[in-house]
Amino acid sequence: MKPQPHWRRPIFFALFTFVTVCSFGLTRSSHAADTTTPPNIVMLISDDQAWGDYSFMGHDAIQTPNLDRLAKQSVLFRRGYVPTALCRPSLLTLINGRYASQHGVTGNDPSPKYSKPGTPENDQQRAQLISYLDRFPTVPQILGRDGYLSMQSGKWWEGNYKHGGFTHGMTRGFPQPGGRHGDDGLKIGRAGMQPVTEFIDMAVEEKKPFYLWYAPFLPHTPHNPPKRILDKYTQPGRSASVAKYYAMCDWFDETCGQVIDHLDAKGLRENTLIVYVTDNGWIQDPNSSKYAARSKQTPYEGGIRTPIMFSWPGKLKPADREELCSSLDIVPTVLAAAGADVPANLPGLNLMPEMTSGEKIDRQQIFGESFAHDIADIENPEASLLFRWCIEGRWKLLLTYDGEVNRYQSTHPRTERRPQLFDLIADPAEEKNLAAENPAVVKRLADAIEAWYPVTQRKTQTTF
Repeated sequence: MKPQPHWRRPIFFALFTFVTVCSFGLTRSSHAADTTTPPNIVMLISDDQAWGDYSFMGHDAIQTPNLDRLAKQSVLFRRGYVPTALCRPSLLTLINGRYASQHGVTGNDPSPKYSKPGTPENDQQRAQLISYLDRFPTVPQILGRDGYLSMQSGKWWEGNYKHGGFTHGMTRGFPQPGGRHGDDGLKIGRAGMQPVTEFIDMAVEEKKPFYLWYAPFLPHTPHNPPKRILDKYTQPGRSASVAKYYAMCDWFDETCGQVIDHLDAKGLRENTLIVYVTDNGWIQDPNSSKYAARSKQTPYEGGIRTPIMFSWPGKLKPADREELCSSLDIVPTVLAAAGADVPANLPGLNLMPEMTSGEKIDRQQIFGESFAHDIADIENPEASLLFRWCIEGRWKLLLTYDGEVNRYQSTHPRTERRPQLFDLIADPAEEKNLAAENPAVVKRLADAIEAWYPVTQRKTQTTF
């Protein structure tokens, strides 16, 4: 793979550029909320948490009383998924509603194999990646046209918060020190909730609807929970690394409760849509502080599955839905709930009609893709393509591609190059590959993946 060509635009060209959203083919939603006051939107985004690591999802040790309460007040999709199991591309999907192969930020960093971190070339590549945010309008930009205030807190990779269209925020962003993935924003939750509560209070004072991006660095490493929480999980027979991770999940839940309680105290809960999702999964290695196999970064259930919740007491009746849900659905659903303009041709669905009526969602399949953490070619997503997958009902087909990995080789061993087919209902741990016994299912789902978008450079096997 050749090094990335020199980027000729000024290094910080895109960091504070605001997109003109009217050029993106926006359409007014026909499913606007039937209320004279637009709803507030609150995004609660977990960072590195397995799909089953909540008490409401059946975990026998982790205590999540606040999210349990939220789940009971929500339209809950237990079979939720993110299309990419890595924080940066996954978070960008949540802000503009596009697949990583569309928005262009497929990994976390330009590959150090081709440009050494700290060099002008590497800095130019980082700035170019940040400029890809301008390809599509963001939720804060669209809501801002309708008078919304918006706040960024927690993780944010794409430069200064203003570059994403937020009116308020915490992250200074690259090229500032620590700006790689959040700098000051990463303090939220771990160092208290004051910036968030002050923003909510200010929006109330100004009588403005608001959009809150709460994406704390929790339960992400470093796993350093308060002793009062860690003591709950420290016990004989449980490794220290597992106890710390469990405590981090508890700590994150506690901060979510603080956000919800503040909304209640301000009398805002009835007209606030709270959305819950995880950016990517995590399975704790019991013998180290690292993640175990088939979790973070990978296309297995431990990397891509997450509960997804929509809670709006004044509009949505709580329900436990059996259908599949993708994080791609969040952007069109949120914008429709606000009665805002919805970009044309979004790959996700506006779920408001089905969530309000209780009717079944008219969708058979969802898709996802995995790319390497280190981006081999920032102008060619295929260079780092490792996997694509399709889920249809109980079936999941996983196709393996020959993209370049660089670091994290052990995370992506790719020892099975043939198609992998799993029955997720009978085998949620994906222990038995059923591709050989079900060639017709493999072909149908492989054809669907190819129809989703064609891959022209990378190779894969579609028969067992």
